[in-house]
Amino acid sequence: MNEIENSDKAGVVRAGAGRLQGKVALVTGGSRGIGAAIAARLAEEGADVALTYANGGEDAASVAAGIRGLGRRALAIRADSGDVAAVTGAVEETAATLGGLDILVNNAGLFVVGTVEDLGPEEFDRALAVNVRAPYLAARAAVRHMTDGGRIISIGSNIAGRTVFSGLTLYALTKTALVGMTKGLARDLGPRGITANVVHPGPTDTDANPADGPGAETIRGFTALGHYAAPEDIAATVAHLAGDDGRYITGAMIEVDGGFTA
Repeated sequence: MNEIENSDKAGVVRAGAGRLQGKVALVTGGSRGIGAAIAARLAEEGADVALTYANGGEDAASVAAGIRGLGRRALAIRADSGDVAAVTGAVEETAATLGGLDILVNNAGLFVVGTVEDLGPEEFDRALAVNVRAPYLAARAAVRHMTDGGRIISIGSNIAGRTVFSGLTLYALTKTALVGMTKGLARDLGPRGITANVVHPGPTDTDANPADGPGAETIRGFTALGHYAAPEDIAATVAHLAGDDGRYITGAMIEVDGGFTA
């Protein structure tokens, strides 16, 4: 299922043309939180943006409408990141509908909490399918459409660098796997002028981890700045990597965590 909004009508001036003008981006899990902020920021910079969502079609439609309001094209695709066909299909639909693919943001993820005694093979397989296999398969499909200047940006977690709470073994495992994948992609794709990087957010004010939620005061205490990030803070770093200013950054792990891992 998808919804496309096309503002490429004769006589319409595309608003706010920026450093990503003429680019096509796909943001997985782009209907809310960090993903929605990334989708909006890339559109503000000039890109046409596709986004995937597993649930929350109304949220996805709202993000798409906001992108359209900036004069960009928007494509919302319902896709479960645990489904191989859905992951690769979203890439192909984006390229076919929007005329190519320049930027892939692997944002969709499953936050898994539980001790190693409590989380068994079923939870392990699901976490790896969504958090590791999906980004790999999306990247594999995306590079077939990318040319020089292509960008692959995966959203990891500062938990990969500093796991200060119990119950995060499986989640930290999956986010650490993105580091190895990204370093390999950087080497494989560098000769083609395609970069690959990981952005590791720290505590970020979203519905899943609100800045006024239980335990938030303790979490803030682990940061150097003493407060949560806004989703837009993460989106700003992604936009930098996606643009021409990020052309010489590849294989990098960039912490946007307020000094959580300092």
